[in-house]
Amino acid sequence: MAFQDAVRDLRELDFSELSLENIGSWPIAVKMIAWTLVFIVLIVLGYFYNISDLREQLGQVESKELTLKKEFEDKALKAANLDALRKQMVEMEVSFGALVSQLPSDTEVPGLLEDVTNKGVESGLEIKSIKLQPEQAKEFYVELPINIEVTGTYHDFGTFVSGIAGLPRIVTLHDFKIASDPKTPGVLSMSISASTYRYKGA
Repeated sequence: MAFQDAVRDLRELDFSELSLENIGSWPIAVKMIAWTLVFIVLIVLGYFYNISDLREQLGQVESKELTLKKEFEDKALKAANLDALRKQMVEMEVSFGALVSQLPSDTEVPGLLEDVTNKGVESGLEIKSIKLQPEQAKEFYVELPINIEVTGTYHDFGTFVSGIAGLPRIVTLHDFKIASDPKTPGVLSMSISASTYRYKGA
């Protein structure tokens, strides 16, 4: 009965008579519809002003969660391989120490020059000159260039290069220049650039 009465009141209602000034005299059905619309509007506004912000924050938190999970997986993998990494570090330190031991110190350079001279003499070469060049500092080491000029036969050159390669210190040879001596048939002159290296650290 109440529902039918409300429907009848709505049909008989003159909407031109409704105003906010006489809202208290509106029929019950109109008041219910008005409050329902107000409630729906409040819900929609609440969604856009509150829930949408919360959804955006939720999206950011979920994205951060994925990043943290990835970091956790990476750190867990490293932690699982920690013993293997420590063992590898020890092996690298040993290898590094072995390489550093092959680099001459400042006090060993004269001895190295003497070794180069002896290898030349043992190979049957005549040493024309051995000149130290200015040091060239690199990131982790210092390069010590040496210019060498010798004369001898082609096979003597091969013996000399092999002897240099057999030294306990690291010495590289490059920029070979071999020329024949017109005054002495069968004798060749060779200029060669050698480089040794000194560790830059303590």
